[in-house]
Amino acid sequence: MATATKEMSTDISDIDERMGFSSDGDQYLTFLLGEEEYGVQILRVQEIKGYTGVTRIPNTPPYVKGVLNLRGTIVPIVDLRMKFGMPQEEYSKTTVIIVVEVKGRVMGVIVDAVSDVMNIASKDIQPAPEFDDSVDVSFIDGIGSYGDSLVTFLDIDRVLSSEGIGAAGSLNDIATVEAEATAEPKASAETKKTLKKQEQ
Repeated sequence: MATATKEMSTDISDIDERMGFSSDGDQYLTFLLGEEEYGVQILRVQEIKGYTGVTRIPNTPPYVKGVLNLRGTIVPIVDLRMKFGMPQEEYSKTTVIIVVEVKGRVMGVIVDAVSDVMNIASKDIQPAPEFDDSVDVSFIDGIGSYGDSLVTFLDIDRVLSSEGIGAAGSLNDIATVEAEATAEPKASAETKKTLKKQEQ
């Protein structure tokens, strides 16, 4: 059975400080969806931020909540609970957005809470259980023991790649078009004002 160092913390600043901690094993950021604990490789995590409102985009899947302007970068935001088919819950003060890199794109996933930074050797992570063809577990890197609980380690590329990557490109395009559309009336007004002065 896998062994790991567990120091539970739900403080985002504390988690951020420990994300640079090196160890002999692989490092994962663990988080909660309901009562289940999941992990993603720490090298894929760019930052963690408290939940904030997003700009909704029409004609996107329900789990794509919209986009967030993160220091000038338009970041698509996915509700991971909804992506996994879990019942939707109201966001609370523990709800956070984990910003990750997925195949060269930056995306954010909404989770119920961050849990900890976990150090575990690859050899201690067991393969995902096998099911029949009707159950897709290709997005699971493996399962490991974390204290008294089990943690499901995610392949974040596979979790977000199919619809997510496509949505990322589409949402960036839509956001750019909407920004240009918003700017057009102002530009048009300025042009009219200039023409009026020239006529005088």
